[in-house]
Amino acid sequence: MTMVETAAAREMRGLQGKNVLVTGGTSGIGQAIAVRFAEHGANVAINYLRTPDEAAETESQVHACTARVRQHGVRDVLVGADVSDEDQVVAMVAQAIEQLGGIDVLVNNAGIQISRPSHELSSADFDKVLAVNLRGSFLCAREAIRHFLAEEKPGSIVNVSSVHQLIPKPSYLGYSVSKGGMMNLTRTLALEYAANGIRVNAVGPGATVTPINRAWIDDPVKREMVVSHIPIPRAGESDEMAGVVCFLASADAAYITGQTIFVDGGLTLFADFREPWSSE
Repeated sequence: MTMVETAAAREMRGLQGKNVLVTGGTSGIGQAIAVRFAEHGANVAINYLRTPDEAAETESQVHACTARVRQHGVRDVLVGADVSDEDQVVAMVAQAIEQLGGIDVLVNNAGIQISRPSHELSSADFDKVLAVNLRGSFLCAREAIRHFLAEEKPGSIVNVSSVHQLIPKPSYLGYSVSKGGMMNLTRTLALEYAANGIRVNAVGPGATVTPINRAWIDDPVKREMVVSHIPIPRAGESDEMAGVVCFLASADAAYITGQTIFVDGGLTLFADFREPWSSE
């Protein structure tokens, strides 16, 4: 099957020619999302964060992602910004709009986590995680919604949340709190702007194979510890998360808003209850 035939076979209604902004789009799930939208014929603005320490790695990831996107004959632009910085977010969204000719879809994927026992967690680290994961998603969503309203056109926002918006994650308090907040961010914006044709949904990934998770993926003992909690006994792939993100942004999901779809192999079914618990 040729590349064109492969793309055609995977085409999802209503994405051809759309303009998509993906935050944190240079690696892992974000890169998979950007590439999958391109496969469906969408133009993609790929956000990245560049700091002196991360410059070389970020540059490599950006080039890898844009090369994959361009294979599908769509337009792409690179938009650097720290999503926790309001001025940078405003400039980033404006740049994406200018270079793509507008945006139709925002994917809030940028996120960080800091591991620390909660009694040892500094307020600065707690604030840092919420600033990126939750405040950043709000800022990006606000700018996208302003654009949709100004153009009097429908739009779609997909937030990449986590199973940890439901399942507590000890020693990752900031992350769990940020994802819990993202659930309400998703639902509140969905209700507020539904009459304007703006849909807001979320995807909640479970354990996913990404470069950042290599420590447990490549360790058979640690991997088994993770997989043992998943009813479908394996970790998910980034492309599986990307497929659901694209579905939620597509015309096939036109009557869906305010929802979180968990792509987790059944992790949120609480696998420890597979065996009946009974006092009998």
